[in-house]
Amino acid sequence: MIHRLGSGHWKRLKERTKKNIKDIARDLILLYAKRREQKGFAFSPDSYMQVELESSFMYEDTPDQSKTNELIKADMESEVPMDRLVCGDVGFGKTELAIRAAFKAVVDGKQVAVLVPTTILALQHYQTFSERLKNLPVTVSYISRLKSAKEIRETLADLKSGKIDIIIGTHKLVGKSVEFKDLGLLVVDEEQKFGVSVKEKIKQMKVNIDTLTLTATPIPRTLQFSLMGARDLSVITTPPPNRQPIATELHAFNNDVIRDAIYYEVGRNGQVFFVHNRIQNIYEVQNQIAKICPEVKTVVAHGQMDGEELEKIILDFMRGDYDVLISTSIVENGVDIPNANTIIINNANNFGLSDLHQLRGRVGRSNRKAFCYLLTPPIDLLTPDARRRLKAIEEFCELGSGINIALQDLDIRGAGNILGSEQSGFIADIGFETYNKILNEAIDELKETEFHDVFKDEEGEHAPVLRDCSMETDLELMIPDYYVSSTSERIKLYRQMDELKDMQELEKFRAMLIDRFGKIPDETEKMFDMVKLRWMAVRLGFQKIAIKNGVFLGYFPQDQKSDYYSSKLFISILQFAQNNPRNLTIKQHNERLIMRLEGISSLSQIVDFVKRMEETVIL
Repeated sequence: MIHRLGSGHWKRLKERTKKNIKDIARDLILLYAKRREQKGFAFSPDSYMQVELESSFMYEDTPDQSKTNELIKADMESEVPMDRLVCGDVGFGKTELAIRAAFKAVVDGKQVAVLVPTTILALQHYQTFSERLKNLPVTVSYISRLKSAKEIRETLADLKSGKIDIIIGTHKLVGKSVEFKDLGLLVVDEEQKFGVSVKEKIKQMKVNIDTLTLTATPIPRTLQFSLMGARDLSVITTPPPNRQPIATELHAFNNDVIRDAIYYEVGRNGQVFFVHNRIQNIYEVQNQIAKICPEVKTVVAHGQMDGEELEKIILDFMRGDYDVLISTSIVENGVDIPNANTIIINNANNFGLSDLHQLRGRVGRSNRKAFCYLLTPPIDLLTPDARRRLKAIEEFCELGSGINIALQDLDIRGAGNILGSEQSGFIADIGFETYNKILNEAIDELKETEFHDVFKDEEGEHAPVLRDCSMETDLELMIPDYYVSSTSERIKLYRQMDELKDMQELEKFRAMLIDRFGKIPDETEKMFDMVKLRWMAVRLGFQKIAIKNGVFLGYFPQDQKSDYYSSKLFISILQFAQNNPRNLTIKQHNERLIMRLEGISSLSQIVDFVKRMEETVIL
């Protein structure tokens, strides 16, 4: 929706949105406060065995992996129960981080539960955990429908008595029959794959135990929850060495495309996944592939098969007995076959964004170039949302795109009420970035007012400063079209400039402009001064700054009850104003406190004045 300039529609929409968001944020803060009140188990610092386990990892940790590993361990060593979401593409090392966290818990005598969405993934994780921990004093087991009832009973008895340290399983793990001797860590892999009832049980389990959630593409609600600060978020975007992006192509269903894709992969001694998510006619698809590719060996796998039969088919395919595995989406989680580097997804328009990204992640797990083919009915027959999903998955094919796909999913589907079932439509009205900005403002305001007591321990020596400061001016500040001719490029540069955080980033941005477009015009140099001014204004606590007709106006927070007015920062600013009476006043206007400086001849003069004020007052 486009609003007329000068009208109050946009302002009223933002105010109405903030009011509604505050209702959601109240529930969130209460949940956060409840979590903070809980006392968890503070794990011991790393033992020599922990160091030995981590050094035995056959690959070198990526920078993101190392950082996330340290954050997880710091969370576990704290008394506050950990609730960390680790978002990283498939194959980026999330499971290794879970293994290290699990071992850290076991060393301190605690048990670990690893909850996974599929039986295949349970088996895969069991094999991975067992292999990594085989030379260490740890007992690993699993429960799933691949085990008999007797085996499951024996496993649960050992779990209750404490003989099992790490248990891996599907939703059966949260059942009433499962009892732990001393559970200390819950690892949840791909939380979005579980139903509502399982998620409710997970919530109850993780009130006072450490929880680590792993995902490649969090659902909108999970991602939004993390962006709001209710859960700690770590993003792994650095790909492992030698990993290549997966070439992703969108096609209408076509026998020639299928034939060429299969023959190319088999011709280089590789294997193919063909995903068809309807069991009713999956064997017809197998017959069709047999007709167009008569030389290749095919096999079918789906979730209604007997457990032993399904396990045998997957293991046979992993050994290379078949060229093409025709399956439902059960391969989405857990099937790790480095030799399979082509995936064909039939009726891709019926899958969600995260599903498509997960399926695509089944290939490209080695250093060989991988391919993903999305087959759909004719594109003009698809719904607008389906077209957007397919365009997004085709566009975001670079390594580490999982978080971008999750954000795109958040934009397409909306966040709704992250604590309930309503879909509020805020994002559709105002856009994700503005929504998130208003959300953060609403939370900060509630922290200062209604929930002051909850967050008083977090306050530093001075009052909390603002996240941003709005700027108004009659000066000519812009990137002129004679300097950068492309409108879309200028918009992109404005956006990059808005996201700059400090002088180092600003200087890099400035050097980039000179390198690409030549000497920077005066109008753009003034923009840089305005960026510096905004940073200083935020640190000083101004909500708004206006520079017009040679007058500087600095607007202090509108809320008269704000802690800002009793802070050392504000008192120091008042003292600065008293010591610099010439042309400088602080007065009340329409219930708003405003600093006014007259006789300004240039923007650089204002920057120097505000810089001198910042250096003088207590920060």
